[in-house]
Amino acid sequence: MNTYAAVVLTALLGEYAASVLSGTLNVRALRTTLPSEFEGVFEKEAYARSQEYTHATTRFGLIRSTANLLAVIMFWQLSGFEWLDQAVRRADYGPVPTGLLFISALVGGVMILGLPFRLYATFVIEVRFGFNRTTPAIFVSDSLKGLLLTLVLGGTLIAGILFFFEWAGSNAWLWCWGAAALFLLVGQVIAPAWILPMFNTFTPLGAGELRDAITAYAQAATFPVKEVFIVDGSRRSSKANAFFAGLGRNKRIGLSDTLIERYNVSELVAIVAHEIGHYKKGHVTQGIAVQAAYLGGLFFTMSFVLGQAGLFDAFYMTEPSVYAGLVFFGLLFTPVEMALSLFVNALSRKNEFEADRFAADTPGHNEHLIAALKKLSADSLTNLTPHWLHVVLYHSHPPVLDRIAALHAAPR
Repeated sequence: MNTYAAVVLTALLGEYAASVLSGTLNVRALRTTLPSEFEGVFEKEAYARSQEYTHATTRFGLIRSTANLLAVIMFWQLSGFEWLDQAVRRADYGPVPTGLLFISALVGGVMILGLPFRLYATFVIEVRFGFNRTTPAIFVSDSLKGLLLTLVLGGTLIAGILFFFEWAGSNAWLWCWGAAALFLLVGQVIAPAWILPMFNTFTPLGAGELRDAITAYAQAATFPVKEVFIVDGSRRSSKANAFFAGLGRNKRIGLSDTLIERYNVSELVAIVAHEIGHYKKGHVTQGIAVQAAYLGGLFFTMSFVLGQAGLFDAFYMTEPSVYAGLVFFGLLFTPVEMALSLFVNALSRKNEFEADRFAADTPGHNEHLIAALKKLSADSLTNLTPHWLHVVLYHSHPPVLDRIAALHAAPR
């Protein structure tokens, strides 16, 4: 075991240990007494079920993490990467097609390994707690569409990266960075218009009180929204959500039909105000900039590591290649990825507070947003008392009690 192998193994075990520790502490942080803020919103039985839901998802997450860790280590130690490399090389298609075969086989293996867990999560856990509305036909359709997108979009990006590293020499990382950044920007444009509609039906919100209220708020906030859509989220889950997507003139707001069914106009406008807050506070642009900077650092570092023979020795490879190096670098980059995720999650939580405050600054919206957050938490059986370590490691949103406290403290 050389230094590269030691770093990768330590990172994998460290990431697993962190998930086990945070999950255990998160369960222990559960409180049987309902926080006073949620009295009258969370029924006693529903609150007990929210704790059961946290227990069930935590146990399931631990089992899945254990299976994934064991699969990676076993495949590695049984020289699976070398075996697969020799198998795809026999086709003699050249470095880029061979690399696509190698990476596609690994991705396919990961998808097959994850399929039983996806099935159990969807048709056992989510059914048990009354959330799932996904039929087997929808599950199969979503899986096939996801696979198609992975092959077309992911395959195109990977092919470009392999080509640039084979062709551009020391400047390859710059070409890869440019291509990936362009890919990121294009995705922001095509996702709301082409990709999201592959999975859900987007129906323009019809004329009426809700549309008038949202349009009036968007105009007052100088938010150039192109359209507000009702999304048929109830086909898959009873959970309610809202989202903002798109750039430039293609901005769209999506409200799930379950959200519209359960919330009044004032609460829905407050939710929309929160989503608009992300745009007005520059969070969308900030997110793209952070991702672009991350990609630049990733490819720059990768350009140095791919030439290190020790990296390939660590995985028992007899013939170095760019495509295998990409996979191994991804594993080697795990500690940095973990550290960056802490920063990204912290930034995201800060942004959520800012978007809440933006919505609260609109007269009358403060209490309506608080009411909506309470309902959303109760409807999704949210853990109201997560452990701080679990929040730091995995939460992109602040705990709901912290958000409500901040809204109560906001100037009126």
